[in-house]
Formats: sequence, structure tokens, C-alpha cells
Amino acid sequence: MVKSTKIYKSFNIESRHKNSIILIGNFDGVHLGHQKLFSLAKKYKKKFSLKVGVLTFEPMPKMFFNNKIKNFRISSLEQKINYLKNLKVDFIIAKKFDKKFSKIKSISFIKEILEKKLKAKFIFVSNNFRFGNKREGSVRQLIKFESVCSFKVVKPQPLLIKKKIASSTLIRNFLQKGKLEKANMFLNRKWSIQGKVQKGRQLGKKIGFPTANLDIKDYVLAKPGVYAVRAKRSNTDNYLKGIANLGYRPTFNGKKILLEVHLFNFFGNLYNKYLTVEFKKFIRNEKKFKNIDQLRKQIKIDLLKAKKSK
Repeated sequence: MVKSTKIYKSFNIESRHKNSIILIGNFDGVHLGHQKLFSLAKKYKKKFSLKVGVLTFEPMPKMFFNNKIKNFRISSLEQKINYLKNLKVDFIIAKKFDKKFSKIKSISFIKEILEKKLKAKFIFVSNNFRFGNKREGSVRQLIKFESVCSFKVVKPQPLLIKKKIASSTLIRNFLQKGKLEKANMFLNRKWSIQGKVQKGRQLGKKIGFPTANLDIKDYVLAKPGVYAVRAKRSNTDNYLKGIANLGYRPTFNGKKILLEVHLFNFFGNLYNKYLTVEFKKFIRNEKKFKNIDQLRKQIKIDLLKAKKSK
């Protein structure tokens, strides 16, 4: 029987999960750098016979403190939890990041939460980890409390790939520039968006290419354009190949960013269903066409390219 990962929303964890290895961070995208961290945590788990837990925050602190930051996330909370489950962590604390929590002093975070509530044995953090009121806490401060709190701080070297540090910032940058293959390489999987299919203006249907429309919400805004994709409905493993337009639909004077997905060989109603859309290849930039006929011709060319993509 496979052990399931326990999800907590507070620091009141079960006694079986105290005295564990705790990895703290946003883990946005759970990319190759994060995956290296979890591989190291597994070695500690085996060596010291301890459980592995993750402490992450929702919303991401950067988005909490700056409400002007909208399109930022590589993965939703649900996706992040699924990726962490796949890495076989024993438990996840998805702590709500609110005004009250943001005002906790760094020393209180160390003594009251890490030591008393979690009884952490090993704490894995990145070198630039900051915490506590006004980000006053640092890795150096954590290390100072090692002997007092009987935990050990582990700060692994960042993962370098082709002389670039694997980071969420780098992946966001790749996506925004349309360098999808590079983003996918650093993620170690295809970047994907999950969302609920909405009723749109039926424009795709009118020109012969019906689409499922998704609001991208807080996801990072990848380069507007046409992409080869594959998609599946929630609770299914059956992917269908397709093509997607991520953008503002300038030919139709669209004002809001939207993800429109046309699935090959699909006939059915997807309204109000949840889709996971994986981005395989960037095909071309979004552009404004003089008329519908020009757009239709271009879509046919795009379709051929999307169908050939692996």
C-alpha cells in the first residue's frame, strides 16, 4: 500500500510528523533545482530514519506584499502539491500567508514554530531565504540557533545547468520570452496551466475551429502566441493533442489575456470542466490579421505544425 502525503494548513501537525526534515520555500514550479534538493533530503531521510516535510506558503509572499503582481506563478497550489506528492514527501504544510503571519518576528518563527511546534531536526533552505517581519530573518540567523534549538540547517549549492542557476525566476523569464523548450528542460517536464473552461464569444466555432477558453488567472504570462499543446480533463489520464492561442486575440480586438485551446479529434462539451493544458512547442507570435479568411488560412498552417510536434 502506497503511503499518502498528509496535507496540513497550520503548524499543528501530528506527533508522527514532528522531529522531521523540513524543506522551506515557495517551490514554484518544483523545477530541477528543487528536485535536486528533494533528492538530498531523501538521503538524509534514509541515513537518519526521519520523515520529510515541506513548508510552503499561500499566496506566495511576494504576491501578498505587492498586489500589483498578477501573472507570476509557474504552477498553481494544486499543481505544486501534486508535484511534491510525486516526490514522495511525507507531509506538506501549506500555510496561509496573511497579515498576521507576515508580522511574526524571525526569532518567534524559529523558536515557536520550527522548534516548539514542528520540532524540526534538519531545515533545508536556499542561501537567500528570508523570513519574519520585514524579512528580518536570514540563513545566518537560523544557523545561530542550531545549538539552542537542536536542529541543523542544510543549504545545498544551487543546481547549475549550462552555467545557469536553476530557479523559478529563470523559468519565468524563459516563458515570457517564448523559450518554451528551455523552460521545459529546467522544469524536467512540460509547463502546464490548469483551469476551468469558460463560455466565450464562440469566435473559434464561427471560423471552424472551436476552442475551450481558459482564464490564466495568476499564472505567469508566457509569450503571447500560438503553441502546440496537449490537454486532459481532470481525473483522467487521456491526453489529446491540440493547438492553443495564448493572447489578446487582436484580430477580434480582444482586451483580456485568454488561453484558447482547440483539441484535435474531439467532439463534446467541455464547459465548466477542468483542463490541464501542457505546452509542447512555441509555433509563432500572436498577430493581427486583416480579415477572418487570412486568419483561417494561418490557422490551417499552424495546425499542421502542431500535429507534427512531439
